Amino acid sequence: MKLRVEVVAVDSLMVRLFDVIDEANMPWMLAARQRLQAAFGGRLVDLVPSYTTLMVQFDLLQMSPTEARSCIEQALADVQPDNGGAGRRHEIPVWYDPSVGPELALLAQRSGKSLAEVIRLHSEREYQVFALGFAPGFAFMGLVDECLAAPRLATPRKRVAAGSVGIAERQTAAYPAVSPGGWNLIGRTPSALFDRDRDGYSLLQPGDRVRFVPVDHGTFMRLGGDDTPLEAQV
Repeated sequence: MKLRVEVVAVDSLMVRLFDVIDEANMPWMLAARQRLQAAFGGRLVDLVPSYTTLMVQFDLLQMSPTEARSCIEQALADVQPDNGGAGRRHEIPVWYDPSVGPELALLAQRSGKSLAEVIRLHSEREYQVFALGFAPGFAFMGLVDECLAAPRLATPRKRVAAGSVGIAERQTAAYPAVSPGGWNLIGRTPSALFDRDRDGYSLLQPGDRVRFVPVDHGTFMRLGGDDTPLEAQV
């Protein structure tokens, strides 16, 4: 870990701990987040973790940028990784099917695998939630098997169905709501990933672990899934 503090705005500082995305970063990120929350207390406006950074927004009425920088440096001076498994573990059901995952066959072709092998490779791994972003409840997770890695679509779709599960490079994610998007779609989940009535709103939080569980069409529908083919949704 190499601590650097960078100015983002008059009331915000970026704490950079690493330069490369790695699952091994997360215990350090979780520990740093806990230290900063405790150090800033009521002076903290927002704390946004990402793959290698934490953005700290503080209350200018309670502390100056110089004081905020000093607070960060003192809080993280002797930080150690949090290996206590602070995050939650989730099992998210997914119906893997070309009608709702139009890139499923493409990924199979690119990797030289069968559809069943692609599904197995995606669902057998437990993924780390690195960060939330793009849309409320959208969790960036990784890392997928290297043979499944695929670049984002050259032309993003104008409309991606809620629950769509996709891959971009070595990351995977599920769309919490209808939105534009350019990820390679391989299936759909019936799980509610974002709920305004839920504490914290998002089902997934940085530090959580996720396992995608293949389900058949009948189970998907019983769980409240929408099987409308992607191309039929307007």
